[in-house]
Amino acid sequence: MMFEVDIRDGRRRVQGLRLVVLWITLQGLASAPPTEAADNLHLAPALSFTDDSSNDFPIRGDHLENAESRPGQATVMFFGASHCWNTNREAERLVALYPKYRDRVSFIIVDVANPSPLQRALVERYYRGSIPTVVVLGRDGATVYARAGETATTRGDTGFLDSLITRAAAE
Repeated sequence: MMFEVDIRDGRRRVQGLRLVVLWITLQGLASAPPTEAADNLHLAPALSFTDDSSNDFPIRGDHLENAESRPGQATVMFFGASHCWNTNREAERLVALYPKYRDRVSFIIVDVANPSPLQRALVERYYRGSIPTVVVLGRDGATVYARAGETATTRGDTGFLDSLITRAAAE
């Protein structure tokens, strides 16, 4: 794109410069990668679901450092830590449901012992000191669920968490 500027008129020169700056800014925004929620979620290998012996954070994937949901999508936030079998079991539930919802729901995964700079505001807003904590937001950003503890009493039971995510995705 080319701009003609009459250098004899200072006002036109400033307007032309503003247009150039605006065009460059818009080009930069258009080429910037969109913020992505976590994806390709899977469990860390060798997790224990019966004791606190696991040294690894239970969920692995791409973009785990991100903290923004995709516009118009429901969001599931998971706050946990390593060395916690309750976190591991809840992570197992969440990862089991991930394939069903990955195209319709944003997943944000936070290791409370090592939050990314982007996630610190989420920790301050939603995390109350107990792990695991699950927060589910509707498509409009309203809180559907925000509680610490497991969402089920039986390992592998995803029923309640599934219903929460389904409800949030529909709202």
